[in-house]
Amino acid sequence: MSDTRPPAPEVTPGRERGLPAFAEELTGTLSVHSQYVLHGNIRDIHLVRHDSAPDDGGADRPYDAHHTLTEVLWNALWQEGYEVLVRYDIVDGFTVVTGPAKDEVRELLHGRDGGGGRPARHPGAAARPAGGPGPLPDTERVLRAIAGGFPPSGPLAGPRPGQRPERQDPIRAVLLIDYAARIPTDVSRLSEPERDFFLSCLKLAEDARPLPDPRSGRKLFNPVIWLADGERELPTWLVAGSERVRTIGLPLPDLGGRRRMARLLAGEHAEKSRRDEGTVRLDKPAGPDAPDGPETPARPDRLTKRAPEPAPAAAPAPASDPEHDIDTFARATAGLTLRAMRESTHMALDRGLPFSAMRDAVRVYQLGVEDNPWQRSYVRDQIRKGESYIRGRVKGQEKAVGKTLDILKRAALGLSGAQASHPGSRPRGVLFFAGPTGTGKTELAKSVATVLFGTEDACLRFDMSEFSAAHSVDRLVGAPPGYVGYEAGGELTTAVRNDPFRVVLFDEIDKADKGVLDKFLQVLEDGRLTDGQGVTTYFSECVLIFTSNLGVRNRADRGGARGGDGGGRIAVPGMPYHELEEIILANVKQHFVEEIGRPELMNRLGGNVVVFDYISAEVAAEIFDSQVGNIQRVLREEQGVFLRLSEEAHRTLSAHCTADSDNGGRGIGMLLETHLINPLARELFDRGALEGTAVTVTGVRLDEDGTAALELRLSSASGAEGVRP
Repeated sequence: MSDTRPPAPEVTPGRERGLPAFAEELTGTLSVHSQYVLHGNIRDIHLVRHDSAPDDGGADRPYDAHHTLTEVLWNALWQEGYEVLVRYDIVDGFTVVTGPAKDEVRELLHGRDGGGGRPARHPGAAARPAGGPGPLPDTERVLRAIAGGFPPSGPLAGPRPGQRPERQDPIRAVLLIDYAARIPTDVSRLSEPERDFFLSCLKLAEDARPLPDPRSGRKLFNPVIWLADGERELPTWLVAGSERVRTIGLPLPDLGGRRRMARLLAGEHAEKSRRDEGTVRLDKPAGPDAPDGPETPARPDRLTKRAPEPAPAAAPAPASDPEHDIDTFARATAGLTLRAMRESTHMALDRGLPFSAMRDAVRVYQLGVEDNPWQRSYVRDQIRKGESYIRGRVKGQEKAVGKTLDILKRAALGLSGAQASHPGSRPRGVLFFAGPTGTGKTELAKSVATVLFGTEDACLRFDMSEFSAAHSVDRLVGAPPGYVGYEAGGELTTAVRNDPFRVVLFDEIDKADKGVLDKFLQVLEDGRLTDGQGVTTYFSECVLIFTSNLGVRNRADRGGARGGDGGGRIAVPGMPYHELEEIILANVKQHFVEEIGRPELMNRLGGNVVVFDYISAEVAAEIFDSQVGNIQRVLREEQGVFLRLSEEAHRTLSAHCTADSDNGGRGIGMLLETHLINPLARELFDRGALEGTAVTVTGVRLDEDGTAALELRLSSASGAEGVRP
């Protein structure tokens, strides 16, 4: 049966320079290493700097071109005298890819019909060609034959077509073992056939001998090259068990490589755009009298694709700077592969985007969504309208709310990090709410989510007191391979991938383990985080909010600190705001720099620390009335009961619940629960149907043991007069 698969792409060997570092390392060590493990960025495409093509008249005009890993390796190894490239994987078995000796090796591997061999179901089992003349030798024997150059007396010995029988020189061959990590079912628990297979490969690495090159006389090994995503995906004793086995990591492209790729793709984008424009002109002749019939069907112009919101008419934009566009594209793809850059360019062409808009194409490629709320006027309108909403919901924090709104406006304009040479893909906004407890930090975070995205559900909250253990970081980003919960992924990364436009709240961040804090470094700087499964999550469209009580109490418990009262307090109610802000900012910095040794985290927070003030007596009274109103609303909606307070009862409760504003609004709520909700529930629970009843609290008796008793009067809902609503 003939091989019906498409042939592997041929690479015409020629003069070239600028090979990737991994290819230079491999070709430079072929005299001492018989096997290689290439791991890391092996599925990417790679740039090669070529000399000018022969038809350029010999002019010295080097150019870049991108190639697959297989093409790069073969182009480098061909120049070292190798004659054939063979690939093995557990799906297709052995495939002869390319090289001058490919027909000869295909004959040796698959018989005279050249049929492709089916792979072994497990290492060590026999692979048979579909419809071939008989069983193919087992995998280990083929590996040994390739490493030995198919010696005439070896296991695959036989006449070589087109050659004299007396020829004894070996075939210079290269074997790629692709998807090597998928050969073992579980690398930590190898089955007996799997163990024997890898052991035979390790033994082969020691037994192999370098073969002479007839042209240069150099002795080089016929290399076996393993391709794996990670070096730990192969048995450790194979990777590190022999001096003959060399591991080479393939990193993600650096900024220089991405710039070269961006420049190459800019040319491809321009050429494709010119071709598309020519096609449009041919499809429909220009001019008002051009026919529009069946022979010249009209088609929509992709460049006029309807946007989510119509943009107002504007003057033509000035021509963009090509070098600036290239640099912007390269920097926007930090952490991406060259293949991802190429796919982003294809997507931009498909959507009719100019090359100057490649940053938007990269965002769509990363997030998988085209509609971006941040780029719509809706968000700006929401922030304008939301100022009064936030100030009404978070009381007594004018300065904190004002600074928060400034950062939101900056985020809506895309100016976050704009002072840097390139802002990269940082989060849209970062806020660190610091200050006394119960002053509205969490409430403001929820209000921000409501204003930006229309609902509190857009606020993803993590209570960082649950992440105080060293292993708790696995909950955020997922457990590493081999650990319980690996398949589930991380709570944080999964939620943001599902909805990248949201507020992420990390409550009480100072209670988190240092290892958890370290995960935020990359998020704050680059706007991305890689989970335990190797999947990258992007936070470039999120607003990150951290809250903490840092700076309110001296964590070192220095009683003599400024404003201290012997109990470690360094900030007290009634302190002027500017003084409170200065103290809290200094102590937040001291915590990150000196106590936990994370100055880089403080640097990334920068000027985004928002200090909350203690609530004043006037604000405490407003909060009390607001919370009483919430109780009345719940009783009315749930039980049909209309709750009212007499002037005396309201005055007594208000004075008691707001006497100590140290715990802020949360403290007022706790006291209301103790002195109003609990005794009210006790009085109403055993009564009959209360729907349509007005319950008036006419008096409140506060006992010395901290309990409260209420004096109630029940009447119809329309009959209560002279009491507070």
